[in-house]
Amino acid sequence: MSYSSNHHCLLDLNQRHQTRRWFYFQPLAALAATLAVGLSTAQAQVPTQAPLETIPLFAGMHRVNAELAITPEQRAIGLMGRTHMADNAGMLFVFQDANMQCFWMANTLIPLSIAFLKNDGTITNIAHMQPQSRTSHCSTEPVRFALEVNQGWFEQRNIQAGQIVRGLPPSP
Repeated sequence: MSYSSNHHCLLDLNQRHQTRRWFYFQPLAALAATLAVGLSTAQAQVPTQAPLETIPLFAGMHRVNAELAITPEQRAIGLMGRTHMADNAGMLFVFQDANMQCFWMANTLIPLSIAFLKNDGTITNIAHMQPQSRTSHCSTEPVRFALEVNQGWFEQRNIQAGQIVRGLPPSP
């Protein structure tokens, strides 16, 4: 009887140990599964954009081949999900009217610089934006355009506020 009693106690202890181990590892397994689903969901939520029309823009003697983001949907997607961009490439965001504009980079994977442009192409200000950040970068005055390029593009070419970007689409 003492054997069976001891054996029974050993079984209970072993079962309790396994239950305790399961209790500790279950939340970790659930967290790992949630993170995996969350990551795949986040990646799946980044919309893809059909190829956009491209136009040449000029800042001083420097050319940028800029994709046009004209519709609200095109502007909302912007450069999300892209892992690289050619050196002289960019995206021009075109707005119907001049207003204060703000941009953030929550689903954008590459560091960018953005120039805010008045209707005549004058650069009001330039901001540097970090990938996957929700920090807002805003124009300092009402603008009709915003030009995103690889981070540092403007500085490398000594382009700054007050200069003019030529080749912008005409007002509607």
